[in-house]
Amino acid sequence: MQISFLGAAKTVTGSCFLVTTNKYNFLVDCGMFQGQNKEVMLNVDDFTFAPNTIDFMFLTHAHIDHSGRIPKLYNDGFTGKIYTTKATADLCSIMLPDSGHIQEMEIEWINRKRIRAGKHPVPPLYTAEVAADSLKLFEPCNYDEVIQINDDVKVRFRDAGHMLGSAIIELWIRENGKESKAVFTGDLGNNDTPILKDPELIGSADILVMESTYGDRNHKEREDRFERFVDIVNETLDKGGSIVIPSFAVGRTQEIVYGLNQNKNKFKEKYDRILKTPVYIDSPLAISATQIYKDNPECYDEDARRYIMEDKNPVDFPTLKLAHTVEESKAINENPEPSIIISASGMCEAGRIRHHLKHHLWEENSTVLFVGYQAVGTLGRRLVDGEKQVRIFGEDITVKARIEYIEGFSGHADQKALIKWLDAFEKKPDTVFIVHGEPEAQEVFAGMIADTFGIRTIIPNRGDVFEIKDLYATQVGEESPDRKYRFMCLEILEKLNLLKDEVDEMCLLVKDDLRDGMSQEQFEETKNRLRKVEKSIIAVLE
Repeated sequence: MQISFLGAAKTVTGSCFLVTTNKYNFLVDCGMFQGQNKEVMLNVDDFTFAPNTIDFMFLTHAHIDHSGRIPKLYNDGFTGKIYTTKATADLCSIMLPDSGHIQEMEIEWINRKRIRAGKHPVPPLYTAEVAADSLKLFEPCNYDEVIQINDDVKVRFRDAGHMLGSAIIELWIRENGKESKAVFTGDLGNNDTPILKDPELIGSADILVMESTYGDRNHKEREDRFERFVDIVNETLDKGGSIVIPSFAVGRTQEIVYGLNQNKNKFKEKYDRILKTPVYIDSPLAISATQIYKDNPECYDEDARRYIMEDKNPVDFPTLKLAHTVEESKAINENPEPSIIISASGMCEAGRIRHHLKHHLWEENSTVLFVGYQAVGTLGRRLVDGEKQVRIFGEDITVKARIEYIEGFSGHADQKALIKWLDAFEKKPDTVFIVHGEPEAQEVFAGMIADTFGIRTIIPNRGDVFEIKDLYATQVGEESPDRKYRFMCLEILEKLNLLKDEVDEMCLLVKDDLRDGMSQEQFEETKNRLRKVEKSIIAVLE
């Protein structure tokens, strides 16, 4: 058996693993790269394998960084079954066509610029129609049921507690008369995520492919995250401002609404203030996903089930207003009254959230409240990291709003929870591949696993291939030189774009200083910044 690491390798997006046996080729996940331009541009690359040679696929969950390239895979020739949980299949039925629509909208904007520049237009990664057509490949499965795919492969989906329908995948693979077991965690959730069950424990594995998003740290404010949330909201409302919450349309939006309902008695006065404020969900995808949450109560934990038995809707709120249309979305920002706006996308890379940021980022009395992980290179990450000027829809926006990030809302298990989950294995894996994390987090997490359990850990690069023989993993391949060279070129392009932004900002500052009068101190500061840019350009060339 061989495992090729084609995504989520030293990064948190693009999850995709190719498993090759002596008879079959199959994938675990086929996600989209997100974040930095050098990674996003990988989405248009051809797959490193022929899609028509893939026999079948397993999908851990519906988030786009795990499912987002399925329509491209289908469009390029894949016709096998996609095995996943029922809830994941239901969510993909809305998320993948929505992603296709975004691809079409973005390429339309790009092509207008290309045509003006005398260049030929380019096609989208895939269309909404192709995405909808790819759904016929999905084969919904039940949790905890062992499914015999063929004579040599069987699978079981276990609840990962990360989002509705998310799964840990247990695989039993028979080769040459011997059976080995590989486990892919997908994304592991926390033990107290609203609505969802806790991640299930796994008894044994020979090979483990494990996520490490928070492998180097523990969540802050996990226990009092809703109190912190309510405090920030009330403090902003006291100043007459609005609260903009970039939220993943599926998962975080529903969990926040449910969590507020569950904590209303605990935060009575603060909660009452929120009850007097309109709460908008401005995301058609989130609205559709909320209905899917209602249709899949088998995924709920005991508290949420009891809530339903009392004839209460776990994803509803007394002052909740749903913005279905573009006109309803625009009307939110035309209303001068303070409001709470929950909108996708969670990393601010697409969707209606960018319009709300454009209207509120410059307001000193408003707050942008992040409640989910922000990948490197995304607009959300830049705001969390303190960037004071951002560009949205071609316009420079000065950031004056309060920026807050409650890490405790994350849907990913933190370091302590990841180690505890691994510790519960009765038979520990012989090798743990560390994936789905930034390099620093992976290094820390790998070291902790080795020190705590004495287990061999490997942090694969994108394109690395490992052969598993007699339960020992040996590297037998890596990314081709051509692809490495292309990625290096994309890295250079990324750095040059960052330098261009720095130079553009300096030009604006110098123009302002010339108009208002430049002091000697300002002049020297500008020269020093220019020298740093000059050194950076030389470093890029080297």
